[in-house]
Amino acid sequence: MNRVFKVIISGGGTGGHIYPAIAIAHQIKTQYPQAELLFVGAEGKMEMEKVPAEGYRIIGLPVAGLQRRALLKNLWLPVKIAKSLSRARQILKDFRPDVAIGMGGFASGPLLWVAAGRGIPCLIQEQNSYAGITNKLLAKKVNTICVAYTDMERFFPKEKIRLTGNPVRSNILPAGPELREEGRRFFGIEPGRICVLVTGGSLGAKTFNRCVQAYREQEGIDAPVDIIWQCGAYYRQDCQNFVENYPAKWLHLHPFIQRMDLAFAAADVVISRSGAGTIAELCMAGKPVVFVPSPNVSEDHQTHNAMALVREEAALIVTEEQASAQLMQTALNLAGNPEQKASLARNILRLAKPDAAKAIVNEMLNLLKY
Repeated sequence: MNRVFKVIISGGGTGGHIYPAIAIAHQIKTQYPQAELLFVGAEGKMEMEKVPAEGYRIIGLPVAGLQRRALLKNLWLPVKIAKSLSRARQILKDFRPDVAIGMGGFASGPLLWVAAGRGIPCLIQEQNSYAGITNKLLAKKVNTICVAYTDMERFFPKEKIRLTGNPVRSNILPAGPELREEGRRFFGIEPGRICVLVTGGSLGAKTFNRCVQAYREQEGIDAPVDIIWQCGAYYRQDCQNFVENYPAKWLHLHPFIQRMDLAFAAADVVISRSGAGTIAELCMAGKPVVFVPSPNVSEDHQTHNAMALVREEAALIVTEEQASAQLMQTALNLAGNPEQKASLARNILRLAKPDAAKAIVNEMLNLLKY
């Protein structure tokens, strides 16, 4: 491509929005190194750290999402939205993008709303099987809607929908023997030991942390498995205090895991929330997984996501209410069942869409008429 084109990518709040956005950015730069990219996120959210770490420029908006538990905080929401719309107009005026990509979540709303209103070609990506509020509001204004699940005509105009899958980090792959051994060395897993990865995502999950703590107290220092435990930055101090009080060489605590590719490779079984981005990575890694959908998400979309895999016999599910009594035992039973593990791994791997980022970039190019 001769001329340089400009792309603005907006979204964030959680890793489920950020990492697919970064995967798309990497794909654009791989195909078109001269393209200019700018990210727009929400002030104070993790994208303001993660995106620059990947080498991209980002501007933050003062936008915030609807607070379902702290209702008084919503009184400031109209002011924040108004300020974000004003700043979005200025960003678009200064950067003059050829196309805008929205990744969902409240962080993408103002930018895509203004961009579509100005006639800039717009594409949004919906990661979940149950569409989010922001993307449903934007659906009539944008040109193309990339989705990861079928039957999304419930939420979006059929003629705009493209089934592309969810982009994932390029280093997430099925683990052969060498990668598996590298992962186990990286996390200090002794040879022959079964390993369970417990990850509540980048922000952590209190339920998971309590389950691991209860398991440690029950098993003592002689548990039959190693646990790689991503507790989340929010719970860092509490979990570090726990490990200091209840040390065990089989318990490997990490507030945040940067090398998730090696964590997946090392693990025999994964315990996870069922955000769309995490599911896409687990499909690519081909990992047996026990999902515990978060109850603190809009429209209970994580349960919809998880059940889409359970129906394909590609995952197990334990509800939040069942977790304290059943989660660890369910994961341990699975870890000790080679046939079930192999079956789940085969089935989840079949659901992987390794070319999702490329497919979305192709849809972007269609909007640019290239």
